[in-house]
Amino acid sequence: MDTLLKNLGLIIFLCGVICLCVYYFGVPSNGLLVSSLVLEFIGIIAYVILNKRLD
Repeated sequence: MDTLLKNLGLIIFLCGVICLCVYYFGVPSNGLLVSSLVLEFIGIIAYVILNKRLD
């Protein structure tokens, strides 16, 4: 369970990257760009905070 929790920020960040890929190859909309920005920002912050607390 700790390994999943340690990688939660990375998983959220990759969801943001997937949103950018959908935007680039599929339907271009501002909603996808905003959601990818939010997911990547939250993913980076979660990765840093969770790895500081679990180590």
